[in-house]
Amino acid sequence: MMAFSEDHIALAAEYALGTLDADERAQVETMMADDAEFTAIVHAWEYRLGVLNQMVGSIEPRPIVWENIKAAVGHSGAQAPMELPETPQVPPAVVEQAPVVEPAPVADNLNVIQSNVIHLSGRVRRWRNVASFASAIAAALIAMLAVQVYRPDLLPDGLRPKPRIQTVEVKTPALPAPPSAQYVALLQQNGGSPAFILTVDAATKNFTVRKVGGDAEPGKSFELWLISDKLPQPRSLGVIGGAEFTARPVLSSYDAGTINSATYAVTVEQAGGSPDGKPHSTPIYTGKLIETVPAGAAR
Repeated sequence: MMAFSEDHIALAAEYALGTLDADERAQVETMMADDAEFTAIVHAWEYRLGVLNQMVGSIEPRPIVWENIKAAVGHSGAQAPMELPETPQVPPAVVEQAPVVEPAPVADNLNVIQSNVIHLSGRVRRWRNVASFASAIAAALIAMLAVQVYRPDLLPDGLRPKPRIQTVEVKTPALPAPPSAQYVALLQQNGGSPAFILTVDAATKNFTVRKVGGDAEPGKSFELWLISDKLPQPRSLGVIGGAEFTARPVLSSYDAGTINSATYAVTVEQAGGSPDGKPHSTPIYTGKLIETVPAGAAR
């Protein structure tokens, strides 16, 4: 890939802007015909400056402007050629005494100096123009960004920002589960005052036993049993503790029908409960579950 100088890049920018004279435009077009990479640089400048052209409308100059230009061109005369200073004449006597010295090529030196001055002036003018172009592009881009944010409807269709669609996921809090049915059994002896109140939650199948009367004899424990026609023998639900409330999750292995229709009984066993999982005394407190709170009802 060919490395282009600053002058070449500046020439490409001015060519795209249309500020070069005829000779410079011919030079650029010759380079474009021979070098595809330089052509790409020119096209890149045309694209950048074309964005600025889209942001402003065409302005037709007033007729008086063209009349003034024609008048100025008609009154301009040809510039007088530059005259070089005459070489002073040296007297013959001095010529005979002085050594022969070749005259300095004054015209050539002046031409070189004039060429360098023109070249440097052109570079200064060119880079001033490029700096002005860059400042104009930066200002235009800032203005275009501001318009895109606040007034996108003023831009051409090709420059308007595409609408952004943002998907927002709104999570609706889950509705609380409806209250489960509650069942209660009063464990009592021969219709007397209840000694224990058994509460069962239909959803979790957890039960709670509340002691409301009666204490076990020393060295003895109260044990709760589930008695059902669906089971071959009573099933132990554990020892009732000495505290006011005893909670157990042991009903989870039974179906709802068995739990709701069973008889719940309390026996007196040795300390720590039955050693073999069978009752060793006649139940002294019994009761069956009744539904006190239906499923879904507010408590």
